Amino acid sequence: MDGPLEPRPARPRRCPRCGRPSVERFRPFCSASCRDRDLLDWLDGRYALPAVESEQEEAAEPRRGGPSRETATGED
Repeated sequence: MDGPLEPRPARPRRCPRCGRPSVERFRPFCSASCRDRDLLDWLDGRYALPAVESEQEEAAEPRRGGPSRETATGED
């Protein structure tokens, strides 16, 4: 190992939908079909991030709706 380390050639990225090599135009997908099917899955709600709210988080959130009209105008 006399010379500087040469970077390894990058592995071709795979389409997250079908596993075929991705195409730059549709990156990270391989085709418009895979891109569109993935978008439809998002829009249909097939992908979701789990969320669990604790009682502390709910209590810490400010009330919605803002100040009452009376408070905002200074009238009692």
